[in-house]
Amino acid sequence: MAGTSLLALIDDIATLLDDVSVMTKVAAKKTAGVLGDDLALNAQQVTGVKADRELPVVWAVAKGSAVNKLILVPAALLISAFLPWLITPLLMLGGLFLCFEGAEKLLHKFQAGAADDEARHHAELVRAVQDEQVDLVAFEKEKIKGAVRTDFILSAEIIVISLGAVAAAGMAQRVGVLVAISVLMTVGVYGLVAGIVKLDDLGLYLDRQTAAWQRALGRGILVFAPWLMKALSVLGTAAMFLVGGGILVHGVPAVGHAIDAFAASLGGWGVLVSSLLAGLAGLVAGAVVVGLVSLGKRLRGPRAA
Repeated sequence: MAGTSLLALIDDIATLLDDVSVMTKVAAKKTAGVLGDDLALNAQQVTGVKADRELPVVWAVAKGSAVNKLILVPAALLISAFLPWLITPLLMLGGLFLCFEGAEKLLHKFQAGAADDEARHHAELVRAVQDEQVDLVAFEKEKIKGAVRTDFILSAEIIVISLGAVAAAGMAQRVGVLVAISVLMTVGVYGLVAGIVKLDDLGLYLDRQTAAWQRALGRGILVFAPWLMKALSVLGTAAMFLVGGGILVHGVPAVGHAIDAFAASLGGWGVLVSSLLAGLAGLVAGAVVVGLVSLGKRLRGPRAA
């Protein structure tokens, strides 16, 4: 009897782990937009930090990210247990915030002088590091605090989106998925960030070697690294509209069902068209929110004066 009970327990655990694995994959796909943006933003956070301090800064931010998730995961689970009706509104807010962030980035890109401002900001960071009178410890702490604050917002989006993906599952599955997503995202993002920020060092190292192929590879890496950062930023922004828009359209059942029905009628092109329509909806929603926020700032301006 004891052996049978043990086998039944093992079977239950295996089933639970299998369910968690499947749902974690689904949640990971839904958080792809935030992940891309998280990766690009955190890689940019160490801009201006001396080469020998890059990895310690990344490690410090990773620890802050872990603390963020230790706060967010229990809070999300409590909401799902006692206020489950709040999940959909939070999910919609998370999707709307994603679209807002994406639209705001596009606006900055198209604004005159935005590239110059970015270049000046980068130059200021580099000068701060090179200046002997600058307190580098305080400089690093400020960068770490800013990165951890950014991570908190992005982690909250990841947790809420993941929770929405498994809202119908049992509590054990929800706990497993949120923990798995938190660990995977933290280790994956900051592991990749550490690799990205050290790409230029790897390129310089190879460029100084004697073998011609090593020097060629090193120069290739040095050329590739900046383009990688730009690509991550572009893909992250696009994914924010796709993921955020998808959340919004499916948060309104009539709109979501209409898009799904139209996509189904297109056969093999349905998935692509559905994603593009969701992305378009996200772009429109983000533009509306950016417009409202800008209007609000203008209305408050004269009062503040």
